[in-house]
Amino acid sequence: MAKLHTSEIKLKVGLDENRIPEKLTWSAEDGGIKNEDAKAMLLSVWDSTNKESLKIDLWTKDMPVDEMKIFFHQTLISLSDTFMKATQDEKMTATMKDFCDYFAEKLDLKG
Repeated sequence: MAKLHTSEIKLKVGLDENRIPEKLTWSAEDGGIKNEDAKAMLLSVWDSTNKESLKIDLWTKDMPVDEMKIFFHQTLISLSDTFMKATQDEKMTATMKDFCDYFAEKLDLKG
């Protein structure tokens, strides 16, 4: 039997005295990433026992709102790409991409 390889992704959250995130760093050493700074993160995991998504959404207090809008737009595009890879549902993926375009238009993100 082959030995199982494991890989770790580490997240560190530096909090201020009110427990508000001030600093986010992450490491994924198998991917060559070590203690990289981030201003925001969205993490979702699937609990198959309860059939529900669990999530952690964090951003630092100095994350600019204009960057948060771009971050959300890029995340929505990424989610639609991932949805396509996972389901091969072209029709819904196209609908999701249409929403991404609408989102960008309404926030004036496309220049």
